[in-house]
Amino acid sequence: MGHLSIADDTAHEGAVASDKCAKAPQVAGIKVQLEMSALWQQFDQLGMEMIVTKAGRRMFPTFQVQISGMDPTAEYVLLMDFIPVDNKRYRYAFHSSSWLVAGRADAVVPGRVHFHPDSPARGAQWMKQTVSFDQLKLTNNLLDDNGHIMLNSMHRYQPRFHVVYVDPRHDSHHYVHRNFVTFTFRETRFTAVTAYQNHRITQLKIASNPFAKGFRTSDPDEW
Repeated sequence: MGHLSIADDTAHEGAVASDKCAKAPQVAGIKVQLEMSALWQQFDQLGMEMIVTKAGRRMFPTFQVQISGMDPTAEYVLLMDFIPVDNKRYRYAFHSSSWLVAGRADAVVPGRVHFHPDSPARGAQWMKQTVSFDQLKLTNNLLDDNGHIMLNSMHRYQPRFHVVYVDPRHDSHHYVHRNFVTFTFRETRFTAVTAYQNHRITQLKIASNPFAKGFRTSDPDEW
């Protein structure tokens, strides 16, 4: 599965995949709902920032979804990747509390995918509880050998969520384009940073993270 190629065949905001006639029945009716959507929207209105470190840092809020419409007996692999929102590099202007374009994007870092550790599993398993990508970590280390998602600091990214049907047929490679659906949620876009630029993002992360009570004066992502 490491060489899986996923095209940008995107269904937005938890909608059913748009090209239903071309999709396998095991994925055509899948719907995905983003958990904590209201919180994500709060961050999005402020201009979401996510910390990247050499060692790798977990996302907060954690990317979590509820899935419906799967074939309960079919097996699926769930994974995520992150694509650049544009070809620009940004800087934060503290005097105006806003992000400004600072130039063209740096060279694109190698694209990686993060497989949910429970993959593959049957549809019934995925649908019975919230699916959480709490093991996913973001890094700015281009030499990372831990499998973390590699991102450029001061660049903007869109997380993407993919559901892949594990086709048992021997010639399943002929049907790759039919056997997956992709979902994106615009409110999960973020700017990768090595330190928070907007103090309101820091405050909201501390206020909304249930594990932050003992860390009010320290780095709010070290939880």
